[in-house]
Amino acid sequence: METLANLESFVRSAETGSFSAAARLLALTPAAVSRNVAILERNLGVRLFQRSTRKLSLTETGEGFLASIGGNLDALQAAIATVATERGEPAGVLKISLPPTFGIDHMLPLLPEFLARYPLIRPEWHFENRQVDLIAEGYDVAIGGGFELTPGVVARPLSSAEVLAVASPAYLAGRTLPQHPADLAEHQGIVMRGLRTGRLRQWQMHNEAGEQASALLNPSIVLNDPMAMRKAALLGLGVTMLVLPDVSAQIERGELVQLLPDWQCDAGAISLYYPSRTLLPAKTRVFIDFVVEAFGSLS
Repeated sequence: METLANLESFVRSAETGSFSAAARLLALTPAAVSRNVAILERNLGVRLFQRSTRKLSLTETGEGFLASIGGNLDALQAAIATVATERGEPAGVLKISLPPTFGIDHMLPLLPEFLARYPLIRPEWHFENRQVDLIAEGYDVAIGGGFELTPGVVARPLSSAEVLAVASPAYLAGRTLPQHPADLAEHQGIVMRGLRTGRLRQWQMHNEAGEQASALLNPSIVLNDPMAMRKAALLGLGVTMLVLPDVSAQIERGELVQLLPDWQCDAGAISLYYPSRTLLPAKTRVFIDFVVEAFGSLS
């Protein structure tokens, strides 16, 4: 009987069209994936792939074999994960994508307790400001805001992504505080260029009366990372717009001042995203439960 590793390597290589892409999904080296597929071909006595330096494609036999496996591989993986959970502790590599500022400030402090509970889980955390493809890139979980929900992905809100205008006391010294979002244009602005759009990010603010106004910051400094923007604001370089979790501690300590307290932007929520499998791997399920409990999510 073929091992699960050989079948996984074949299916993921067929789905992605590449040993390298399959290797990223399976946390293996491309050589290991290629070797697993070669063992499978040898044991079956057939060629499953046509290989070239530029392309990997299924043979006719390979296409038939992939179709015969169908969704049985996912069911087999789920069954194995369930048995492993019943037999012992959740284990394995937990690959996560998360934004640097939120991840370092709010997620890393949770890690000691999580690892104390589940010492056999090995975190592999990627700090990045982008929307990842959970399935294609092999992530177990992603954390962020404003992700487009693709089929097969679930979102669990963790924290409000309310956006505030902030500046340091040193920058504000001797300056007139803005009374309306339009007044922000008179200040030095620390703004962000969107990775996907390439445009400077603009925010629409609102107050409790339902009035709306654009927060048009003067782009004195353009950065592409919220942590860098926060640091620039702490250095007294100007006014910036950041989500509340990224600046709450600095506001409490008096290092940053919230401007326009009657005005805010609603940027949705910072959420936890994961594939909507019926039976998640134990390592993923316990991480989701742990984080949702820590943030007190109502979802």
